[in-house]
Amino acid sequence: MKHLFDSRRLAIVALAAILGSCQWLGGAAAQSTGNHRAKAVETVPGMPAVADPENLYSEIGPTHLSPAVADDLYRIYVPNRISGDVTVIDPMLMKVVARFRVGVNPQHIVPSYDLRTLWVVNNAENRSTGSVVPINPRTGKPGHPIAVDDPYNMYFTPDGQSAIVVAEESQRLDFRDPHTMELQWSLPTPGCAGINHADFSIDGRYALFTCEYGGGLAKVDMVHRQVVGYLTLNKDGVTKQSQASLLVPASATSSALADPATGFPICAGTGMPQDIRVSPDGKVFYVADMLADGVYLVDGDSFSQIGFIPTGRGAHGLYPSRDGTKLYVANRGSHKVEGGRHGPGSVSVIDFSTRAVIANWPIPGGGSPDMGNVTADGHYLWLSGRFDNVVYRFDTTDGAVVQIPVDREPHGLTVWPQPGRYSLGHTGNLR
Repeated sequence: MKHLFDSRRLAIVALAAILGSCQWLGGAAAQSTGNHRAKAVETVPGMPAVADPENLYSEIGPTHLSPAVADDLYRIYVPNRISGDVTVIDPMLMKVVARFRVGVNPQHIVPSYDLRTLWVVNNAENRSTGSVVPINPRTGKPGHPIAVDDPYNMYFTPDGQSAIVVAEESQRLDFRDPHTMELQWSLPTPGCAGINHADFSIDGRYALFTCEYGGGLAKVDMVHRQVVGYLTLNKDGVTKQSQASLLVPASATSSALADPATGFPICAGTGMPQDIRVSPDGKVFYVADMLADGVYLVDGDSFSQIGFIPTGRGAHGLYPSRDGTKLYVANRGSHKVEGGRHGPGSVSVIDFSTRAVIANWPIPGGGSPDMGNVTADGHYLWLSGRFDNVVYRFDTTDGAVVQIPVDREPHGLTVWPQPGRYSLGHTGNLR
């Protein structure tokens, strides 16, 4: 059968050195040697083992659905930023089956580390009334809101001990209890204007966060709990880095771009990086850039830019295929944060092995594909239509697209349930 779901429930199927140049050199990931299988990955304590060092997405295939999601409803949950509510779609019926209010400016719906809760993050832009709202995926019903400052996005540490609330406006990462959301500790990121999306190294030792309004990335050492570098991304391929030691801000040279209040470096570029995903072998991070109209390639260990792949106007969201061979790139169709309707939106498909675009799926009549994810069987890619007040369902075999109207300005929708052992956050970064 093509699909694995009925309309009600899912059937279970079987940092060592810091450079003085906005850079850090970490431990090498597992390497392939000739015809031999890649060495086992030594992960951080508490992180589940990497089942296949050559494909960290090996556990998100259709046959890897966790017993934890056995009784969860098959639904598409869509946060609508302007209308302040969540639209719930039954993908079998292809229609809206519920709506409920959640908070001010809901941005993303984030599966919890243990797969038992879907968190709606409401960052209440320019206000102090941010909150997160839990959704029970077995019933599709929301719980009571929990006050949380500036939650634009949310991730989880690879050991599952902390939720990482991305406080974009405050340029800060707040580490919180993953169940109660009680604050554990905070990490300022003064050189990362507009910090928002992230992904983790294959061993869990570091994460790269995008700096939407700074044109670059921040590297966070997850073991020692510190920012260890910033990197500016450039479409021309020229690496530009501030010349300062992050641990000793006063050592910033006169040529550094630095915050005059803190002395910390600011890597100021002209791009607008958005979503980020690591390659199956863990060696390269793919970074969508809305102004560059494509995807940067970044070596995470050496923290250096190594390539660029043009995709389409307003490259924004990144989602791996269920078999880990392809990367779907949502091109939002606009260079503006507040874009217009019916833009030249599309989805590009990148082959991970060749790093080449092998398909491009335009939206008939135009559109604004933004954030979402792939269904458990891999047959469909669901994306929000940010400026068109719709969601799109792309057929991953040929790019055919169907639209469903929702409320005002849909953003980080999630498809649920998804295969995998645990969630690292966002709209479903499972491993």
